Amino acid sequence: MEAMRWLENFTGVPLIHEATPVQSFPCLLLDFQKIRKMKVFLQETKMSKVPSDIEISRAAAPKKITDIAAAAGILPEELEPYGDVKAKVKLSILDRLTKHSNGKYIDVTAITPTPLGEGKTTTSVGLTQALGKIGKNVMLCIRQPSMGPTFGIKGGAAGGGYSQVIPMEEFNLHLTGDIHAVSIANNLLAAAIDAHMKHEAHTDEAAWAKTGLPRLNIDPETVTWRRVVDVNDAALRFIETGQSDNWMDGPTRKTGFDISVASEIMAVLALSNDAKDMRKRLGRIIIGMNTSGDPVTAEQLGCAGAMMVLLKDAIKPNLMQTLEGQPAFIHAGPFANIAQGNSSILADRIALKLADYVVTESGFGADIGMEKFFDIKCRISGLKPDCVVLVATIRALKMHGGGPKVTPGKPLDEAYTKENLPLLEKGVCNLVRNIEIARMFGVHVVVAINRFPTDTDAEIELARKAAAKAGAEGAVLAEHWEKGGAGATQLAEAVVAACEKPARFHLLYPDEMPIKEKIETICKKVYQAKDVTYTEKANAQIASYEKAGLSHLPMCMAKTHLSLTHDPTLKGVPTGFTVPVQEVRCAAGAGFLYPLLGAMRTMPGLPSRPAFMDVDLDESGNVVGMF
Repeated sequence: MEAMRWLENFTGVPLIHEATPVQSFPCLLLDFQKIRKMKVFLQETKMSKVPSDIEISRAAAPKKITDIAAAAGILPEELEPYGDVKAKVKLSILDRLTKHSNGKYIDVTAITPTPLGEGKTTTSVGLTQALGKIGKNVMLCIRQPSMGPTFGIKGGAAGGGYSQVIPMEEFNLHLTGDIHAVSIANNLLAAAIDAHMKHEAHTDEAAWAKTGLPRLNIDPETVTWRRVVDVNDAALRFIETGQSDNWMDGPTRKTGFDISVASEIMAVLALSNDAKDMRKRLGRIIIGMNTSGDPVTAEQLGCAGAMMVLLKDAIKPNLMQTLEGQPAFIHAGPFANIAQGNSSILADRIALKLADYVVTESGFGADIGMEKFFDIKCRISGLKPDCVVLVATIRALKMHGGGPKVTPGKPLDEAYTKENLPLLEKGVCNLVRNIEIARMFGVHVVVAINRFPTDTDAEIELARKAAAKAGAEGAVLAEHWEKGGAGATQLAEAVVAACEKPARFHLLYPDEMPIKEKIETICKKVYQAKDVTYTEKANAQIASYEKAGLSHLPMCMAKTHLSLTHDPTLKGVPTGFTVPVQEVRCAAGAGFLYPLLGAMRTMPGLPSRPAFMDVDLDESGNVVGMF
């Protein structure tokens, strides 16, 4: 079954389908015609079988995490092991390393992806392993995956093939509990908001005075703080609380759930420079406005200290290892389409003191995750990147050239599995545009062409020439999925060469730029929009943030990752479109405002056949069905 699942994931051709007998008991049937086609496919491409990700991970013999830490330069007293293969690193390490110079800082991003993803995490791991292969002292810093997509449609996010973080089950499931701590801290604040409003509304002045608490006069219509859970649960997007005849169960209020990793608490975890900074950020969280139009904060609700206690361990980066033994920090959350989507500043700061090269990853394409990496994360940390690695696939470029729709779980059209140079020629514009976006920030770009078995030499060469013409420092074929670090040594050498050249990194806009001007700068300069429109709600929110003195904050744009625009159906490099800003939310604690563009959802949903249906424990207690 694992072999069949691997073939499905790799080629996009379903080999197993469900049939429903009269008794309505589901059974699995093998489609032998598809198997024959697959056999021909394997013969034609001369592809050697690569086991499933979980088979590769389980076959590996991880080093003890204490040995990984020692080799990285982490002292025993700076390590908190969680078993043999994972640990947390104490922040005190930064005091010891304060005089160490920083290593080279490399961000891995991508072109606008298909819904299948283009292998950005796999490339991040493969590049790290390849830098190790060529003798470089290197560390990897990536985000912790959400269990929502793991059990939804995407599966695991530890990389893939022979370029992954191991053990993948530990990586994808719970890890050291950071996401749970984020969820509880978030929901404690949500409970505090409703409890305060309820008691304040039903307590007279004399009785309230005895509590010693301030009257906050929260306006329920302005409360933007939502509850969270780390599960794809579309039914919770919009809810109404306090449905009871008893006021003690109240208050009645329309609200909703977000996914945990997209919460402001996760962003605070990712963007804090140290524990004191985190405590200040938690206190600055704005949950809504009072009846006078002034912000109400978590500090005023008396909740920030308790939230800090809940996060006291989560703030410490998690240490794991790549398949080839390089140290890897796993810290903070994903979702660059609806959140800031980058791993933590603290992990990067520690890694840069320990290693000569640090590979990190920003979510989705250069227009989303990379832009936020620069304009939010680097703005807050003060760190400057030396190089950007832009991951591209022939498959995605053909889609941008007008290829048939790519849908997870359905067979790929032969336009993607056979040579089609005219289609590819039309689609390389997306690669060119993403290179331009990266170079807009003054950073050198190396393109990694993540090769699939059906990609031909002519197609690879066409993409490579387009990248070179667009100004990339190099455009390198990468085969790390199949060959591990050995398949990406050419990429590693190109990255080292690019890092040796002086970068002129700069931000896209200054702090003092007005809110709307910042939004429009990103929409017009990065997305190439013609105009930007605002709903009445968005205008009112912007006005309230300006009144509250929040105009200096950067923007965290929430938009689709499937297009350079707000519309996922627009492929290639669209121009002349108008971006609709539906809402502008505030994350004052994290340190940004986030405009919602078009039809964005901050809680994903499940597909008709979720990935969790294949996940189980076998008789030996091993996890099966993850990919």
